[in-house]
Amino acid sequence: MSILFVVPTMGERPALLERSLDSIRSQEGPSVDLVLVAPPGRGVEQIGERFGARCVADPRRGISGALNAGLAAAAPDTRYFAWLGDDDVLTPGSLLATSTLLDQRSDAVMAYGWCDYIDDADDVVFRSRAGRAAAFLLPFGPNLVPQPGSLMRYDAVRSVGGLDESVRFAMDLDLFLRLRRHGRLASIPRTLACFRWHADSATVSNGDLSMEESDRVRMRYLPPTAGRAYEYLRWPGRWALAAAKRRVDHNVARELARR
Repeated sequence: MSILFVVPTMGERPALLERSLDSIRSQEGPSVDLVLVAPPGRGVEQIGERFGARCVADPRRGISGALNAGLAAAAPDTRYFAWLGDDDVLTPGSLLATSTLLDQRSDAVMAYGWCDYIDDADDVVFRSRAGRAAAFLLPFGPNLVPQPGSLMRYDAVRSVGGLDESVRFAMDLDLFLRLRRHGRLASIPRTLACFRWHADSATVSNGDLSMEESDRVRMRYLPPTAGRAYEYLRWPGRWALAAAKRRVDHNVARELARR
């Protein structure tokens, strides 16, 4: 039994990539099959060798395509699946906590926990602590389920078709909503990962596009009547997310001013 852990990268931030891989390799518990998905010739192969990672060529179909390429490279004994941004990090004990929960809970298809938002200097600028409420709000409210630190059953991910490559920014929301139909998304009350908040992050730099796409994804899975109602009910969630983003941006600016 192993965990397939996919890290898609363009190889443009080698120092941060190494820190991300180190946070995965230093985890205790089940064995990890680490797969890097990257364009050839960026030096990622050399970094991967140092961390015992396999490298797969990026198919150039966006992040979702890169993650599907990683899924396709899974070993026969793969039981769980996770991915991490090349500048994000797992906290100590993260994989042991999530894999233990899934081992014990046959009704759960995914485990997730809390997530800290950090800046370029690793200072915490925001803490995400939605917990159980995040899974409840997922179909119609803001997506408060942190992707970093989450762990999914590999067979469940394959059974729902993997990542939807037509979704550019909200691919985690789309996958979580499909997994939610197959079983429980179980919450763990501890910090499992840190998401790095900076201007180059796709989530940060494409915030408005991400929210628009998230709305389209939710309406795809809502019943017709609920979908029509969501056209109006989505705005409180949007305002809440916009307010949270302003708060994080303010905290980042404050930390920069202190240095």
